[in-house]
Amino acid sequence: MRPGPSRSRAPRPDAAFAALDPGTRTRVDAIRILKRWTDSGDFPDRMFGEIPSARRGFAMDLVYATVRNVRALDFALRSFLAREPEHPHAALALLLGAAQILKMPDVAEHAAVFSTVEALKALDGPRPCAFANGVLRNLLRNRGVALETLAGAPLAVRESHPDAQVARWTERFGAERAEAICKWDNEPASVTVLSLPGRPTAPQLLASFLAAGVEAKRHPGVPDRAVVIPHGSHVDRLPGFADGLFSIQDPATLEAVRLLDVRPGQRVLDACAAPGGKSVQIAALLEGSGGSLVSMDCWRDRLDPLRDNLHRFGFDGLARVVLGDAKRVRLPDVGGGPFDRILADVPCSNTGVQRRRADARWRFDETRLATLVQVQEAILENLAGLLAPGGRLVYSTCSLEAEENDAVVAGFLARHPDWRLADKSAQVPPDRACDGAFAAALERAPRG
Repeated sequence: MRPGPSRSRAPRPDAAFAALDPGTRTRVDAIRILKRWTDSGDFPDRMFGEIPSARRGFAMDLVYATVRNVRALDFALRSFLAREPEHPHAALALLLGAAQILKMPDVAEHAAVFSTVEALKALDGPRPCAFANGVLRNLLRNRGVALETLAGAPLAVRESHPDAQVARWTERFGAERAEAICKWDNEPASVTVLSLPGRPTAPQLLASFLAAGVEAKRHPGVPDRAVVIPHGSHVDRLPGFADGLFSIQDPATLEAVRLLDVRPGQRVLDACAAPGGKSVQIAALLEGSGGSLVSMDCWRDRLDPLRDNLHRFGFDGLARVVLGDAKRVRLPDVGGGPFDRILADVPCSNTGVQRRRADARWRFDETRLATLVQVQEAILENLAGLLAPGGRLVYSTCSLEAEENDAVVAGFLARHPDWRLADKSAQVPPDRACDGAFAAALERAPRG
C-alpha cells in the first residue's frame, strides 16, 4: 500500500488546525512528516524542528513506529482493504493508525482510531474518513488475528526489513542472529548517558539521576561507562546536562575512540565530526594536556550543532570547528603539520544503527552500497596523507556490511605496505545491548 494519487486539491489544514485537540494535532504533524518522507526520501529526523516541544516527543514516536514497521503494517492492512486508498494522505493515515494498534500498546484504542481519522479529515477533508474509520476499526476488532497472521509471515515481512538485508545477514551471521538483529532494529531506541574522562563516573551519574527522581539504571552491557534513562525523558533537564558532565551516545561509539588511543599533547583530527559525540570524548582525553583537536565536517548546516555541542562541554578553546571535505582536504586547510591521530568516522549505510535511524533500512540497496564504498575508500586514501609517520588512523562505521568494513581496510592495506592493522573491533547487535559499529586502528610506519 502506497499513498494514493491526488485527484483533487486537499483543503488547507492550517485553518482548522488550531481547533484540534493536542493528540489529533500531533497525528497531523506525524502524517505530514510521513508524506514528506514518502515524497522526497528526506531524513525524518530532520523534520521535527518545526513541531512545538510539547508535541515533538509523541510525534517522533508515531513517525518512527510507522517508518520502521511500514512493511509489516502494509502486510497486516492488506486483509482489511477492499480497494486502494485514493486521497493524498489516506494511505499514510492507515499506516499510522495500524502502527498505533499493532505496535504501540500504550496508545489508547479509541485515540488510535478516532484521532487518526480526525487528523486525516484535517488534511484531506471528510471524504476519505468513513473508509479509513472502517478499515482501522476492523483492524482493531481483529487485532489478534492480524498479529497471528503477521507472526507467520517471512522474517523480512514480520520484522519489516528489506529482503536484501535479511538475506545478507542470514548468509553472514546465520538465521538466528539475523532474526535477532531485525528484532533489535524494531525496539524503540533507549536514551543512553555516557560518562566522560575526568568528569563524574557512570555510578556517580546514576546516583545523581536517582536522587532527582529519574528512573535510571545501569547499562547492562557497559555498566562502567553508561546509564540508561527512560524513553521519552527530557535529557536537557537531567542534573549535570547544562554543565557538560555527560554525553548522550550509544556505548558502541566508545570503541572507535578507545582504538584511537589518544595521548596527552597530541594533535588530533576528527574528520567527519558532526554532531560531535566522538569529538567530545576525544576532547575530554586531551583536556589540560596541551593537545589540540580539529573537528571537521563537510556539511555547513551541521557545523553550528557541532559548535554548540563542544561549547556545552567547555571545549571551545581546545577544539576548532572547520568546514572541509574529508575526501579532498589538505593540511593547509586545517592548519599546522600532520596529525598524530585521525578519526575517520565515515558516511555509511547505517545498517548497525537502524534502531535509531528507522528509515535507513529503506534506503539500503546494492547500488547505494557500492557508491558508499567508493566514498569511504576516497576518504581513507586522502586522510592517510594527513597522518604523521608513526601515527594512528581509526577507520570506523556504524555498518554491519563487510564491504564497508573489512573489505575497505584490507584494500587500503594492500595498497599501502607501510601501514599495518594495529587493532580492530566489530560490534553486532544485540551483543552488549549496543548498536552495531566497526572500527579498525591503522598505523603508519615511523620515518626511517
